[in-house]
Amino acid sequence: MSANNAGPLAGQVALITGSESGIGRETARAFCRHGAAVVLNGRQPARLEATRQALAAEGYQVAACLADVTDYAAAERLIATAIDTFGRLDILVTNASISMRAYFRDMAPEVFRQVLDSNVYGSVFPLKAALPHLIRAKGSVTFISSISALNGVPSGSAYCAGKAALANLAHTLRLELADTGVHFGVVHIGFTQNDPDKRVLDAAGQPVPIAHRSPRWQKSQAEVGAIILRHVRRRRRRTVISGLGKLILVVHTLLPRLGDWVVLTSQRRLRNFYE
Repeated sequence: MSANNAGPLAGQVALITGSESGIGRETARAFCRHGAAVVLNGRQPARLEATRQALAAEGYQVAACLADVTDYAAAERLIATAIDTFGRLDILVTNASISMRAYFRDMAPEVFRQVLDSNVYGSVFPLKAALPHLIRAKGSVTFISSISALNGVPSGSAYCAGKAALANLAHTLRLELADTGVHFGVVHIGFTQNDPDKRVLDAAGQPVPIAHRSPRWQKSQAEVGAIILRHVRRRRRRTVISGLGKLILVVHTLLPRLGDWVVLTSQRRLRNFYE
């Protein structure tokens, strides 16, 4: 018996963008383990195929589609892969995005646009193409945001703006589509262990390593994938990952000036956290 013939999500189909590596890959594995058939997505053919083969070797039902989700035609092709392969689509997790390490005043305009497009249109286009199928299934949509969207982070202007936009998008869609039965949620991810070759964009658009994060602050990719799975299964509106994320949310809501003071102080004393 295939590993996908049993589990609470048996018979459902999940599509996870940006799932060739990192958090997306481990989220896909979590959905597979709970019985879903999963459509993988990415932009690097060798890495995407390696992930597909690894999950298939574990006995899971998986398909893969090479697609840049900031291109609407490619997003349509991605959704068509799910429907052509499995006949339905129940769950969409928009995880694909590009991050950055650069101060706004130094950024080339086209780099700002690239980061913003990946985080906004990279969610909007797959959802737009998938929406009729998700309405038919009374399915679930989860946008992957960040705790940095809750308060803003120096050297992350475009990334923070894009991730914050997703929260308002989810809220608006909940109101517009309240009678469809579709779930719209947002997960604000905190510091997470990254693949060793993980890169973000600098001010000129060149790939550079991510800024320093203490390992003791980081969750594993598998832990984050499990939280995303639980969020979808419970059809939650918002999940904020980590104690730090929840503290940021409370301080930003109740004591915003204190929150800004903490960030500005850390920027002076922990420059390698931002640069």
